[in-house]
Amino acid sequence: MSLPHHARFPYRPLTDIVAPAWPNGRRLAVYFAINHEHFAFGQGLGATLAPSGQPDVLNYAWREYGNRVGAWRMLEVFDALELPVTALVNSEILDHCPQIVDAHLKRGDEIAGHGRTNAERQSDFDEAAERAMIVESTERLASYCGAPPKGWLGPWIAETHATPDLLKEAGYDYLLDWCHDDRPTWMTTRAAPILSVPYPQEINDIPAIAVRRTPTLEFADMMVDQFDELRQQKREQALVMGIALHPYIVGQPFRLRQLRKAFEDIAAKRDEVWITTAGAIAEAWRTMEPPPSV
Repeated sequence: MSLPHHARFPYRPLTDIVAPAWPNGRRLAVYFAINHEHFAFGQGLGATLAPSGQPDVLNYAWREYGNRVGAWRMLEVFDALELPVTALVNSEILDHCPQIVDAHLKRGDEIAGHGRTNAERQSDFDEAAERAMIVESTERLASYCGAPPKGWLGPWIAETHATPDLLKEAGYDYLLDWCHDDRPTWMTTRAAPILSVPYPQEINDIPAIAVRRTPTLEFADMMVDQFDELRQQKREQALVMGIALHPYIVGQPFRLRQLRKAFEDIAAKRDEVWITTAGAIAEAWRTMEPPPSV
């Protein structure tokens, strides 16, 4: 029996060493991804704090807390620790609360594409509609930020069979949808290879806190344990650790107070690891392992 396969990349075990080290001989690259999302009122998808009917005032307001309050508290912490950020931005944020993007641009952070809104999933689109959505959100970010985003995370990490092809054709260098490795992976598309940069589904506050109801202190411990284990492993190769955060979840004061200690723990070891952005990881990997010829 032959199972269906995506045909985007072959199997590669961890023992197959690809690249020995990141810049300056670092073995571990760490990046923080903050998801800035806007949701339609009274319709569409959205994470839920509790079941509610439409118009869903409870859950809309809970998520909006992240844009009005949580994002700003998180940025204060990252400023104090001098930590770079990859901001994953719904393009609708630019119409709703562009001050958030302004703050990231002022910090010199990377702005990556995250669709138009998390009130929709691109997996629900046909190819023409998905292409139009990617183009619309990309052009909106490019116009506002002065340059097009190089990386993409799909809303709800939802893809169609054509998504990597459409992203490469739209000018993207890397995507974050896949969580299959601790190293970047070149993916085949009908245009040219696109790089998959590891994005976490474990060290991610939505699956951990919102779905599994993991206590915040336990989530902070998970983050530090993941960091320490990857840092201390003796494998002679370059690995990646992503940390995925949403302001309406970890921007809550009681959670941020507990997570700050984990951020401080990681920042204190910046001389041992490469704390950077997802885009810088993709750029470095391209020189360490150039894309396969097509």
